[in-house]
Amino acid sequence: MYTPDLYKNENPEEIRAFLKENSFGILINQTNGKLCATHIPIELEINCDGKEILQGHISKLNPQAEGFKENDQILAVFTGPHSYISSSWYDHENVPTWNYIAVHVYGRIKIVDYETSVEQLKKLVDKYEANSENPIRVEDLSVKTMREARGIFGFEIEIDEIQATKKLSQNRDDHNYKNIITELEKTENPQSIAVAKEMLKCRK
Repeated sequence: MYTPDLYKNENPEEIRAFLKENSFGILINQTNGKLCATHIPIELEINCDGKEILQGHISKLNPQAEGFKENDQILAVFTGPHSYISSSWYDHENVPTWNYIAVHVYGRIKIVDYETSVEQLKKLVDKYEANSENPIRVEDLSVKTMREARGIFGFEIEIDEIQATKKLSQNRDDHNYKNIITELEKTENPQSIAVAKEMLKCRK
């Protein structure tokens, strides 16, 4: 991912928190000479060796899964808040731009066995059911319902490289920076307001 030095995020704690908060990603690989992508939850976890890995699952009917046998190289893309930045918000003439936060994770994928896939599902469901009024648990599902789990591949991704971008108008002076935040807050757009909040964290 092309990222000018000014916008590179090299803070491991920030990146870790971002991945946990924005875990619905895009899994990209090459299958039969063609690039394939699937939008799925991909969770950051710690394996038995204490290393950070990514975990997820994909349908066995998804042609993309065939590519895992040919080439284990994977790219997982995670995006956070983003917003258009109008140059009319500056006190000088310039071009418009876009502010955003994104993380690319490069690694090697491997399919895990059924038992491990079920354990991954338990963690995933527990995480997202935590705030439900009547949370479900994988352990409580019927044998008939659990047969559907046979239709997925669980996977783990060993992380080789992480590239993180946090482009939040760091190249602007304090006056213009504050004005951008003000204008973003006026939009009433959830994405724009989220970008404003991130900008406030970066420069107080």
